[in-house]
Amino acid sequence: MIKIGVVGVGHLGQHHARKLKEMENVSFSGIYDKNSRRSKEIASKLGVKEFDSYEALLSSCDAIDIAATTTAHFELAEKALLAGKHIFLEKPITEKLEDAYKLLEIAEKKNLKIQVGHIERFNPVVLKVEKDIKNPMFIESTRIAGFQRRGTDVPVVLDVMIHDIDLILSFIDSPLKDIHASGIGILTPSIDIANARLEFENGAIANVTSSRISLKQERKIRFFQKDTYITLDFLTKQARVIKKGAKVMRYLPQILKGDLDIDPEKLLDQAQYDCADSPKDALSMELESWVDAIISDKTPVVDGKAGTKALEVAHRIIKIINEQVKKNKLKV
Repeated sequence: MIKIGVVGVGHLGQHHARKLKEMENVSFSGIYDKNSRRSKEIASKLGVKEFDSYEALLSSCDAIDIAATTTAHFELAEKALLAGKHIFLEKPITEKLEDAYKLLEIAEKKNLKIQVGHIERFNPVVLKVEKDIKNPMFIESTRIAGFQRRGTDVPVVLDVMIHDIDLILSFIDSPLKDIHASGIGILTPSIDIANARLEFENGAIANVTSSRISLKQERKIRFFQKDTYITLDFLTKQARVIKKGAKVMRYLPQILKGDLDIDPEKLLDQAQYDCADSPKDALSMELESWVDAIISDKTPVVDGKAGTKALEVAHRIIKIINEQVKKNKLKV
């Protein structure tokens, strides 16, 4: 049994605590939150122990789940690693790149596991079709939602877009060659809307859009590759895979000439998947994967290096946008 605790029991952390408390192979130590009223509320609600300090929680654990605000990630994670604890860090791994590098160095020296909470890797709809995603050459993702105060301590690129950055990097096996990006702050001093075009050395391109001030909610990603088109809806957990059928090459020339009156769509092989009723949710699978990595002494699915790689790209996007904003202000 692994003794695990959770630090930070806000919107996400409370669910982490609930899942870990019910998990096999886990002895749940308890929770800590700097907001003592919130900590008491969640401890009472879940029937778990509340610690009066982070240090006290650490001393009772083998591993710690850090679900606090992004700006607190590094301090909490560094203390945990130096204390010899495996860690789970909600995404992004840290706010600053240099801090992520420091965590990787400590973890490697102490042979400790870091898993980063890029939860979309465990989304049932992604798991259902990942075998069909092979060498995509164009990816288009849209992740937009209405304004919420939570997450506004960092740009939308770190809070929202980084989900899709991580997914894209996991599916495109090629170094990143260039980035074009634009964005702006509307309701906050930071970036609230952003678009980035990622260009890879193998010719693949990804177009990524994120917003936290939209009038509707949408989380979709589309993959275009040889003979196949795949579209995923993260909100409805539905997917559609369309492949060029065996009859296409036989009949398409006649259709194009007008010699054959048939709907080309009927020549395609199509599969639709509805994963809304998946027996396990993404958060459960994500946390189970972390626990299994510790028990089995194997690399987590989204380890610290993967989390840092996504952070590197996110920071490049932010830098480009900030330079554009600065340039435009100087022009004015």
